[in-house]
Amino acid sequence: MAKIDQSQLTPKTGSGYPEPYASMMSKRSYLRLGDAGGLTQFGANITILEPGGLSSMRHWHMHEDEFVMVTQGEVVMVTDEGETVLQAGDCAAFPAGVANGHHFRNSSVAEARFLVIGTRAARETVYYSDVDMMVEDVDGVGTYTRKDGSPIPG
Repeated sequence: MAKIDQSQLTPKTGSGYPEPYASMMSKRSYLRLGDAGGLTQFGANITILEPGGLSSMRHWHMHEDEFVMVTQGEVVMVTDEGETVLQAGDCAAFPAGVANGHHFRNSSVAEARFLVIGTRAARETVYYSDVDMMVEDVDGVGTYTRKDGSPIPG
């Protein structure tokens, strides 16, 4: 079956981040479209941000490309260059290995949604620009540490 009925998907909430960062994602959920369609080489998700919500901690990927297209509402894209408002139809791309941390914030009073498409590498390292955190992901299992590799307390 090629058509994916979004209304039949259960939004995923929560975060794999350690605290206090996990709690900061309480206004974010997403629909795993690629998983629902059986895709294995890249991920495709609809991220849903309630007003005041963040998509993630500001981050960049060593081995995975990421593409975003706003499908509903308005978000603020935050990168090393500053803040840019994106509206429905606007797109952004983040090539693997480019150390330009990014995330999206919903500063509006309405729900916002955006499509995220990204590579699924067997091994990935993600660095978080504004906090002392990184994650090493091997075959879908992520281990969060400080940037020097030491454990994060808690």
